[in-house]
Amino acid sequence: MTVFDKSLPVAIGCDHAGYEYKEAIKTYLESQGFAVKDFGTTTPNSVDYPDFAHPTASFVEEGKAAFGVLICGSANGVAITANKHQQVRAGLCWDNEVAKLVRKHNDANIICLPARFVALAYAIQMVETFYTTAFEGGRHGNRVNKIACS
Repeated sequence: MTVFDKSLPVAIGCDHAGYEYKEAIKTYLESQGFAVKDFGTTTPNSVDYPDFAHPTASFVEEGKAAFGVLICGSANGVAITANKHQQVRAGLCWDNEVAKLVRKHNDANIICLPARFVALAYAIQMVETFYTTAFEGGRHGNRVNKIACS
């Protein structure tokens, strides 16, 4: 069961280090009934991650996506970039428990995955955990409401 609206597509983007993972995660999400809006990159050739993280984050921020997935080598670059968007809460996940907690406690709407540090099968497992975990609200809601700068 998903906690995200399956009538909306999932926004996905990556740099060259995340290209292989993006393609596999896209296939996985489609097999789970999600439409996917791919913001690139479309090859494993070297690119600048903000060129793909910003459009992915904007799509999520505008409410056009159920959630987002961003992938780069460490996931730090895409997470930093995505979190510049006021309505985005991008969580860097390297462990399945972290993927669960960024949803439960932070109401994350983008999962950021480090392709150079986790196996592909584990990355897919984290995506599944992310989209099936609900935000707890309560005291966590109070904290999340204090995140935005404006």
